[in-house]
Amino acid sequence: MNDIDSSRPVALVTGGARGIGLAAGRWFLARGHRVALLDIDAATLSRTAAGLAQPHRVLAVHADVSDPAQVQAAVAQVDAAFGRIDALVNNAGVAVFKTIGETSFAEWRHVMATNLDGIFLCTQAVVPVMRRGGLGGAVVNIASISGLRASTMRVAYGTSKAAVIHLTRQQAVELGNAGIRVNAVAPGPVDTEMAKLVHTAAIRRDYHDAIPLNRYGTPEEIAEVVGFLCSAAAAYVNGQVIAADGGFDAAGIGLPTLRGSAAGAAGG
Repeated sequence: MNDIDSSRPVALVTGGARGIGLAAGRWFLARGHRVALLDIDAATLSRTAAGLAQPHRVLAVHADVSDPAQVQAAVAQVDAAFGRIDALVNNAGVAVFKTIGETSFAEWRHVMATNLDGIFLCTQAVVPVMRRGGLGGAVVNIASISGLRASTMRVAYGTSKAAVIHLTRQQAVELGNAGIRVNAVAPGPVDTEMAKLVHTAAIRRDYHDAIPLNRYGTPEEIAEVVGFLCSAAAAYVNGQVIAADGGFDAAGIGLPTLRGSAAGAAGG
């Protein structure tokens, strides 16, 4: 590592092998950061790191965020390689879309362990590294619109993300004293591989009917919000939840009717 590299800020992104995590990693790379991408999927992570083709600035870290020992080892690996951590993006997450009665306790615990415990463990492990530098840092937790409003089939996922939102506020209050800002982004539906696997055509129509912008978001659009919250432009933003959702959280009923009326007026 040369002296120029050692002065570059470092971002650690969990769930960084694909989707929103990878888009966030690309955002940081484009702005001169060194980036550690952590993921449980070793094969995809390896391909992603190779595809980025920046071995001196990208570190692939294979770990399970729900395992305390693996998290500690992963953060130690990043610290040893880069010597600092300035931003943490807690993006790793899993989803089980089943009704309350069909969701097993094992599935409930799997979702909670990854989505909630993972954020607790990763932030707890990274904070001492951020404190050591004396410059503070930024943490962004990826919540979900499902943590702000209830939907069917999301008893485990939605509850985990609601807990993430409150955990974000707890972290912001305590860690702000050390100059570490903690905020959350609550994406609406985003065109990721996970969404393509679990969102049926009917679910996609339901979302379009409820979103004023009438579309899914992109991983890059979410990454822009994440990047802003980690940047100096957000230096006084702490303990906030930004819904990047095309207006979904703001909307009530009536959008399909409104669109039908607008189309009729335009046709007339």
